[in-house]
Amino acid sequence: MSNILPQSNQSKPTVQLLDRTDGKQFLKFYLQQDTKAMLPVRQITEVLTIKFDRIVPIPQMPAWVMGVYNWRGDILWMVDLGHLMGFNPWYQKNANLSKHTAIVLSPDKEQGKSSRESNINLGLVVAQVEDIETLNVAEIQNPTGINIDSHLASFLQGYWLESSKEMIMVLNGQPIIAAMPNNTAA
Repeated sequence: MSNILPQSNQSKPTVQLLDRTDGKQFLKFYLQQDTKAMLPVRQITEVLTIKFDRIVPIPQMPAWVMGVYNWRGDILWMVDLGHLMGFNPWYQKNANLSKHTAIVLSPDKEQGKSSRESNINLGLVVAQVEDIETLNVAEIQNPTGINIDSHLASFLQGYWLESSKEMIMVLNGQPIIAAMPNNTAA
């Protein structure tokens, strides 16, 4: 019996894959209308849309701690990320105040710990999530050469310049978690 399919001497096309060592993925979002920031995707568990009335305020907390939210049966501390970093609080912004976009930050996930293991998760309320950007880590600039408030600088890994020359802050989740008051640990 002869082979019905024609034989080809051509080799299969090669597929060029992104070398994972070249790029790292970051979630790009707005802290406020004119301020963009990014967090490593590996430190993020999920992005949520939360109704304002589902956040339960907790007394005697810093003003940037909005309260707690029931997330998958666990307590998720909700933080106004912009306010924590020195920007105007969420309630002073011209935005829809009935719903919030929150990024669930789990920085220990990057080290291979599960969220159950580390039990550190924060809901970071931001103005809007934009997209995921893959960056060469070498393109992240050191923030020491620019004029930035020292409080804000403590949360920065650096900054990245988009092709439009717009500066985007690259944040580190560990200092954000460390800023939480000690009595919030689960």
